Amino acid sequence: MITIGGATEDITFHTKEGVLINNKKNLTKQKLLAFEFGAKIKVDKSFSGFGGGAANAAVCFSRLGFKAACLASIGDDERGRIILNNFKNQGVDVSLIQKTKKAETGFSFLLVGSGNEHICFSNRAANNELRIMNHELRIMEEAKWLYLTSLSGVWLGNLGKIFSVKGVKIAWNPGHRQVLAGVKVLGKYFKRTNCLIVNKDEAIELIMSDKKYENQGAAFLNNEKNLLSALTSYGPEIVVVTNGRHGADAMVAGKTYHQPIIKERQRVDTTGVGDAFGSSFIAGWELYNKDIKLSLNLAARNSAAEISQQGAQNGLLRKKDI
Repeated sequence: MITIGGATEDITFHTKEGVLINNKKNLTKQKLLAFEFGAKIKVDKSFSGFGGGAANAAVCFSRLGFKAACLASIGDDERGRIILNNFKNQGVDVSLIQKTKKAETGFSFLLVGSGNEHICFSNRAANNELRIMNHELRIMEEAKWLYLTSLSGVWLGNLGKIFSVKGVKIAWNPGHRQVLAGVKVLGKYFKRTNCLIVNKDEAIELIMSDKKYENQGAAFLNNEKNLLSALTSYGPEIVVVTNGRHGADAMVAGKTYHQPIIKERQRVDTTGVGDAFGSSFIAGWELYNKDIKLSLNLAARNSAAEISQQGAQNGLLRKKDI
């Protein structure tokens, strides 16, 4: 498994002083977390850990017994060195990690509210400097899966190179910039995607970018089966749409599957839960010989384990645990 995308330090602050606002009139921003303007906000606790979509997925794959490497860019600084050491401790191959002097290592500021849901402020920094050249392409050709996460910087050029690799399966959990680009830009890559993994908001945004669906109302867009059918029509072999506490839905070969959430022991931190779900699903696809029900179940189990501990990687299951 080669994961591609970001590696960061995650700095998490917990506070109960935010107010959750329902905003259902906006389909892509249905809930907002608000704070009094100009106020000094009390922080209940804070935590520093490891994050970034590619980093989280690589650690997940490694813990589940796969040979995993992470292709990401870090700065030549202490934060980057700490991230490298974590990869080594987790059994993740670091030979594809790029080090740049142009920017500091990326970090995310995560604001966690009273319900343990979070908002992420992401400083991509060195992640913007990721460049995929012939050296990386040669190594990528030897992988069984490429697990593609959020890209920044010259992401469109990198995307073209990634999807030019022959004979390798591609799972794609697109980032915010990719989703904003819409189906017109991403459509040709969806045709080469083996598994597309998005959350419900991202699915709606992608579909709303297609003129074919621009006149569809909220009832159509809030229906998971409609989302799965629309996304599958763009070409992916498998489509997975996650929906927080409502679980996840998947479509393969025209058939839909639903996976309820598995209740976590305690809900500590939802940071990285999407990375845990997506990478665990692909791991299950390999471990359970393409059994989609078992793959979804593993994804739900690992998500519950991940949520029960602080940080995006600490709670991830190991192969012996499953």
